[in-house]
Amino acid sequence: MQDDTIGTIYLEDLEVGMSRSLTKVIGDAEVRGFAEVSEDRNPIHLDEAAGKASIFGGRIAHGMLVGSLFSAILGERMPGQGTIYMGQSLKFLAPVPVGSEVIATLTVREIIAEKKRVIMDCEATVGGKTVIKGEAVVLAPSRG
Repeated sequence: MQDDTIGTIYLEDLEVGMSRSLTKVIGDAEVRGFAEVSEDRNPIHLDEAAGKASIFGGRIAHGMLVGSLFSAILGERMPGQGTIYMGQSLKFLAPVPVGSEVIATLTVREIIAEKKRVIMDCEATVGGKTVIKGEAVVLAPSRG
């Protein structure tokens, strides 16, 4: 099941295979804002000439900026508010040109009810091409 609804899904209501997505254009303002917050001012992200001179032929978004969309899904869509991030692994497979529309998706892979933990597969795509794959482990909000 794929759904973009904002809200909390309690541990007791999660099911393996459930997914939530977030679509966002990663534009110049997002890249520059992330550069300021993260203090990663690598010219490949900020300078047109440096981007054109790179192997990518243009400016690219910070990988962790794109990866941060997974945090947004976890905190607002699934499981939602009250979720505690416990771990994250990401593999960066392709660059994300500035101005790209990214679709980030989390899918429940495993539920460890006795520990209130949920393991999720993470995938971000641009134009149907996977740019990030990974795994997130969270402590999910519970009614009990």
